[in-house]
Amino acid sequence: MAVAILQARMSSSRLPGKVLMPLAGRPMITRQIERLSRCQRLERVIVATSTDPSDDPLYSQLSAVGVDVFRGSLGNVLARYLACAQHFDLSGALVRLTADCPLIDPMVVDQAIDMQKTTGADYVTNGQHRTYPRGLDVEVFPLSILEDVGARARDAYDQEHVTPYIYHHPEIYTRRDLVNLAGNDSHLRWTVDTPEDYTFVAKVYDMLYPSNPDFTSEDIRALPFSHFEPELRKTL
Repeated sequence: MAVAILQARMSSSRLPGKVLMPLAGRPMITRQIERLSRCQRLERVIVATSTDPSDDPLYSQLSAVGVDVFRGSLGNVLARYLACAQHFDLSGALVRLTADCPLIDPMVVDQAIDMQKTTGADYVTNGQHRTYPRGLDVEVFPLSILEDVGARARDAYDQEHVTPYIYHHPEIYTRRDLVNLAGNDSHLRWTVDTPEDYTFVAKVYDMLYPSNPDFTSEDIRALPFSHFEPELRKTL
């Protein structure tokens, strides 16, 4: 079993406060956590946010509904991950996720965890050789690898984005890419970075969630284009 650390903050430059924007009546981040609860290979989901005052509402919201939350550095997210793992006394495989992916696919997360376990790779991802939609991103690595990166990485970019040091140094770390065997969906955009992204995802939830809270990626792909504004159809 693995533990997911879901990084989240309120101070997104393109869409501030997006993680608490509503989807089917509840904050986006809690909808993502709800989907992650369907993973068979995840033992636990922890949210890692910052100590910046802007993240106080996020901490309050999550604490009120019983979600485990850790608060650390705003800019050095790598240090935040390591401190979170130490705080909760974690070990073994970690799953890195970001809180702008409320359409995350539990099956894809489980497949990435299984691939890391069976291959023993230092790093498994579907985001480098991309064949899944943006928004289904997952990374899996042992805590020991993250600790090694923490000891080596000194560039601010590596510290902010957590894993670039791993995939920029193939001479040090082994990598396996999780590939979508059903086809290449890399042109699809299911993440939430902009108001247009949010409009699309909110529409998906409005159409699918009331009758099928456990809707799948296939259910999203089956939605009729006619229900979406022209500028949103490119996401399907």
